[in-house]
Amino acid sequence: MSISNEDELLGVQKVSDVVALTLREMKAFARPGMSTKQLDDFGAALLNEFGAHSAPLKTYDFPGCTCISVNSEFCHGIPSIHRILQEGDLINIDVSAELDGYWSDNGASFVLGDDFHGHQQLVDASKEILQRAINSIRGGLKIADLGHLIETEAKKRGYKVIRNLTGHGIGRSLHESPAEIANFRDKYNHNRFKKNAVVAIETFISTHSDIAVTLKDGWTMVGNKGGFMAQHEHTIVVTDVEPIILTWNNGIW
Repeated sequence: MSISNEDELLGVQKVSDVVALTLREMKAFARPGMSTKQLDDFGAALLNEFGAHSAPLKTYDFPGCTCISVNSEFCHGIPSIHRILQEGDLINIDVSAELDGYWSDNGASFVLGDDFHGHQQLVDASKEILQRAINSIRGGLKIADLGHLIETEAKKRGYKVIRNLTGHGIGRSLHESPAEIANFRDKYNHNRFKKNAVVAIETFISTHSDIAVTLKDGWTMVGNKGGFMAQHEHTIVVTDVEPIILTWNNGIW
């Protein structure tokens, strides 16, 4: 989506505020002993309160309102009454929604309670890399150059990036052009960021794997070489200067 007037900016900002608040409140609500289904139900109630519709449910008939992935699950984890959160878990929550014809997306990884398993360094790296990446985006920047920055920063910290998970355009639907905003320099991608474009920028920072593979449930993805992954995501508007971070209120930084 390209913002062409004030009404469009207000529309995408409104839904971005909704997904940002929902993500922030879900992170705060998460407790050891809670099922991921309970956490998803809490998020679903918030979206409903705002009059918003779950994007994965509406677009893909996903079996949940939000994606909640735990430990070795990288993304697209299905909320379940059988998955019980424990102290020290590495959790990823991805919240996307539609409201009044506008769409927005954001996500965050975090450690639940005490960092018994040493995941916080990975989480911090993902957050820091996302911040550096977003701060570099301007109209005219090559998408491949952003990917190079993300991968370079990951390698500096001793991590890898997932090559088959990407950011994307958004605004009037969940996934729009540019279809792929990769975390590495894709030499075949000659596209540039365009001023006024609405895009979802995501980091996929991994300890061991570089490819995400889908499990038999048809949704949940894990690493091809195991390990753990942290993801953080903001929806932004590209400008000639620093981007407008529409989902700023999610509390990632």
